[in-house]
Amino acid sequence: MKQFIFVYAIGCYGLFGIVFVWFAAFLLNVGDIRGPAQSPPAIAILVNLTLIAAFGMAHSVMARPAFKRIWIRIIPPAAERATYVLQSSFFLALIFSCWQPIPAVIWDISGPAAWIVYGVFFLGAAIILTSTFLLGHGEFVGLSQAWDNLRGVAEKQPQFRTPFLYRLVRHPLQFGLIVMMTATPVMTAGHLLFVTAMTLYITIGLRLEERALLREFGSDYEDYRRDVPMLIPHPFRRARRRATAE
Repeated sequence: MKQFIFVYAIGCYGLFGIVFVWFAAFLLNVGDIRGPAQSPPAIAILVNLTLIAAFGMAHSVMARPAFKRIWIRIIPPAAERATYVLQSSFFLALIFSCWQPIPAVIWDISGPAAWIVYGVFFLGAAIILTSTFLLGHGEFVGLSQAWDNLRGVAEKQPQFRTPFLYRLVRHPLQFGLIVMMTATPVMTAGHLLFVTAMTLYITIGLRLEERALLREFGSDYEDYRRDVPMLIPHPFRRARRRATAE
């Protein structure tokens, strides 16, 4: 069973990598997010919002501590995170494969300025990947849990840490996602719908996540939350708070 869980975690991780590349391609219009209309606008909006709602519901419910406590009675605890990654990959792939384009153009940037936008896009992708490594890439994707289980090592207890990007913003991964989704030289109504709905979901999801973090880390996280902004970096906020306190 331990070997199976480890192989399972590797498979989930491989699928996650493929879907992340698909995500980038989708936003860059390789996946026709800006393609020709396939349905009337009202139908397209309904389908697209349903897809995002399904992703958000599964993603949020499976992240809640109460659900996890029940879930690990059904599946091995060492496979819980890998399964979470698997469902996220599945629902994202469902969005990309079933997305209904709404091709009305909001803005169209061309020439050298377009390359600047692409640069911001890849900066967002770099922020996402860097964020996962700062707090443990293996733990983020479920590999570390499966590897520790294979070796018979006790599960690591979570520790409160704020390395590098986490000193500028509490959730740099989600910040990178918003940057990556928004930085496009051609913004269509369908792409804007995707950005708006996903940003709304991210904001709601982070509120729920922060409640769990407060319960887990208590005053340490409360102090951190006062000093560091949630999504929009503000490097001078902590210094200003300290000056006001003095």
